[in-house]
Amino acid sequence: MSTSSQEPEDEGIAVSSRLLGFLILGIALVFIGIVVLVVASVVLANSSSSVGIVIFIGPIPIVIGSGPNADWLILIGIILAVLSIVLFLIINRRLGRFSN
Repeated sequence: MSTSSQEPEDEGIAVSSRLLGFLILGIALVFIGIVVLVVASVVLANSSSSVGIVIFIGPIPIVIGSGPNADWLILIGIILAVLSIVLFLIINRRLGRFSN
């Protein structure tokens, strides 16, 4: 009776701790930048400033805006969101052809 112990294979991608640290730092900087922009827009609310934000959660854009020109900022944000999704699909399709 021979029993062979099978170890599970690790099929994940090895990520160094330095790269993971840079990723977390980048995400933190983005959130800090958003907070600074929101605080600045609240402080300058007495003037005629406008702010617009587009946040992607997966393929779904969330668009937020305030101020007298928020309509234009939201429209530009939606256009940029659609263009980025279209470019992603085009690049993905082209890379899919070359990988076969």
